[in-house]
Formats: sequence, C-alpha cells, structure tokens
Amino acid sequence: MRIGCAGWNVPKQHMAMFPAAGSHLHRYARRFNAVEINSSFYRPHRRATYERWAATVPDDFAFAVKLPKQITHELRLAAAEEALDIFLDQVSRLGAKLGPLLVQLPPRLAFDPAVAHAFFAALRARHAGNVVCEPRHATWFTAAADALLVDLQVARAAADPPVGPAPFAPGGWQGLHYYRLHGAPHIYYSEYDAAFLQRLAQTLADQSVIRWCIFDNTARGAATTNAVSLQRLLARLQT
Repeated sequence: MRIGCAGWNVPKQHMAMFPAAGSHLHRYARRFNAVEINSSFYRPHRRATYERWAATVPDDFAFAVKLPKQITHELRLAAAEEALDIFLDQVSRLGAKLGPLLVQLPPRLAFDPAVAHAFFAALRARHAGNVVCEPRHATWFTAAADALLVDLQVARAAADPPVGPAPFAPGGWQGLHYYRLHGAPHIYYSEYDAAFLQRLAQTLADQSVIRWCIFDNTARGAATTNAVSLQRLLARLQT
C-alpha cells in the first residue's frame, strides 16, 4: 500500500505535519512512502538528479515516474523507441526505489490496437517493472483495450474524475491497482470530502494486490490533507 501526492512540495499551511529540517523531499518522505514525479512529463532530468532523489529518501520509499510528453503527446506512442531508451536510462538511476511508470495519454488519443500494442510491447521489451496507463478517451474503456493491457501486463489507472461513463475502478492488468485522484468537481483544486475518503479507504483495505493512491489535487494543498486523512482512515481499519 502506497499513498502520496503528485510532487513533494510541502504547502506552507501543512508544514506542521512534516519534520522541520531537511529538503522538501526529505521531509515529505518522512510522512509518506510514495510520490509521483510529474516534472518528468515536461522536461528530462539528469541521471545524477534521479540518483540524488533516491539517496534522499528511506529504503522503503518508491517513486512513480510520468513518461515525457514527447512520447505520449508529441509522438502519440508511435515510433517512440529512441525516446523510451533515453527516458528509461535516466529513471534507472532510482534503482530499487523506482515504482510504476505512468503513461498518461492525451484526451483526444483514441485507442488504436496496432499503435498501442507496438508501443507497450516495446516498453515491455525494455522494462520489467510495473506500468500503469491513464487513458482519457472513451475508446480505451472497451473489452478489446482491456485485453491488450492485460496481455502486456499494463494496469489501467482508476482516475477521478472518470472519463465519461467509465467506472472509477482499476482496469487492465490486475497485478497493480493505481488510483489517481485529480480533485472533483474542480480538477486539481477540490478537496475530497470525508465520505469519499472513507469509501476509498475501505476499497483499498479490501484489496490484496499492490496498491498506489496518488492525490493530484495539489493546486491549493488539498492533496496533502487528503493523503494524510486517508492514511489515518486506513490505520483505523487495519487495527
């Protein structure tokens, strides 16, 4: 079970929840056991940067890393082998602390079986670790798309708000359940209420697979509050 936020910024209003000394990452990692690196989507990071991050956190901490937009939004998954090689070489410096790779797709990228299979097969040939896909087009929520993800051992994220009529539930390969919570009704801003978090805590507690829950409603610090609340709810359920 891993709970964390998209990024390790420590909001001013929540500083009392974290140790007083150290960098933001050092302090964050004393409170949570996981983080999602989103900055890798916008720009590459040096191998030495990943090495420094890995050295900053405890041994049981893990990083999920978002694939670059060059791969998902510019190449749109096609002919991405060279870009994948570069990215994977960089993130490999996280070593044992590398968690799932996140493939967030553009909202208008429809499911194309040939393109999707070629891309995820190329990724799988290069990377044996966990992979999660967050599609944002309705055509990815079909039996055919699900079967392809299962075959290539790619989890489909349970994202909130969900895409159209898609259920708020993990799909694809079931060896990993990855929840990605953007805030609702206002994406990136809204804080989840106690009832939603209680239901989520019970859902997570009832599962036995690898579980990640990342709060992406970071714009006003709601992610930190929600992640801490979820930790407390799960602790109560497990006692």
